[in-house]
Amino acid sequence: MRLLALISGGIDSPVASYLMDRRGAEVTLLHMDNRPFADDVSFDKVKAIAEQLRKVTGSPFPLYSAPHGASQENVSNTCDRSYQCVMCKRIMLKTAQELSGRLGCSGIVMGDSLGQVASQTLKNIRYVSSGLSVPVLRPLIGYDKLEIEEIAKSIGTYELSIIRSNGCSVVPSKPITEADMGKMRKFDESADVGRLVSNASDSTVRIS
Repeated sequence: MRLLALISGGIDSPVASYLMDRRGAEVTLLHMDNRPFADDVSFDKVKAIAEQLRKVTGSPFPLYSAPHGASQENVSNTCDRSYQCVMCKRIMLKTAQELSGRLGCSGIVMGDSLGQVASQTLKNIRYVSSGLSVPVLRPLIGYDKLEIEEIAKSIGTYELSIIRSNGCSVVPSKPITEADMGKMRKFDESADVGRLVSNASDSTVRIS
C-alpha cells in the first residue's frame, strides 16, 4: 500500500504520516510550498521533519514539494476571502490526487483532527474532498490535540514543529466554518482550479 501524505511544518501531519507508516504503508510526503505567504523557516522545518521521520522509522519517506503560493494568490483575488482556507485545502487535495497517480500511490493522508480549525469542521471536510476519485485517510480524525502532541513528542517531531515561523500570511480574519457547495463550485471556476492544479503538479520536484 503506497500513500501520499500532505505534510506541513505543523504538529499534526507528521504524526499522521508516522501512524500510516506504522500500519505498513509506504508513505511518500508532499509539501505544498506556500511561499511567499510563508517564510523559508517553514520550508526548512518540513525537510527536518522528513529526516526525523526517516530516523525514527527506518522508512525512506521521499519528500516532494509543489508550489502553492500562486494558487493562494489566485484564490485570494477571485474568491470570497472567508473561503481562502477551504479552497486552499481543496487545491492541495486535488494536486495530491494528480500526483498520487504519477507516483503510484493509491490514497492520500491528511493530518485533520475533527473541529480543530475552521477547515476541519465536518461540513468543510466533506466539501474540500468532494469530487475526488482517491480515498483520503485521516488517521487523527478522532484524536484531541494533547494526544497528537504526545505522539509527536515521542517520535521527535514536536520540537521541530514548534520552531517559530511566520506561518501563513493569507489566512482570513474570519474563515468560513460551514462552506456552501454551490459557492465552492463557483469558486472552482472563478479561480480556475483545474489550471492551478495542473501547474502545481507539473512543477513538483523531489527535494529529499
